[in-house]
Amino acid sequence: MLSELRAKEKVIGVKQSRRAIRDGLARQVFLATDADPALTAPLAEQCRSHGIPVETGRTMRELGQAAGIQVGAAVVTLLNK
Repeated sequence: MLSELRAKEKVIGVKQSRRAIRDGLARQVFLATDADPALTAPLAEQCRSHGIPVETGRTMRELGQAAGIQVGAAVVTLLNK
């Protein structure tokens, strides 16, 4: 599943992900297990209320690498095509 993060349309970060969910553009959200829960918990709740699947179990470093960036990522959101 992480291989999709490099090739697909995506946004990285809490603010961009929150906006994509609100606008109905998000297909799936990946949340890092080592990210600050104060940031990720409200985002997870927003996903639940919009019926968007959330995947956890990866670190910020793993998500950042999978998304093709040089730093860690707390949130990566795949977008609808």
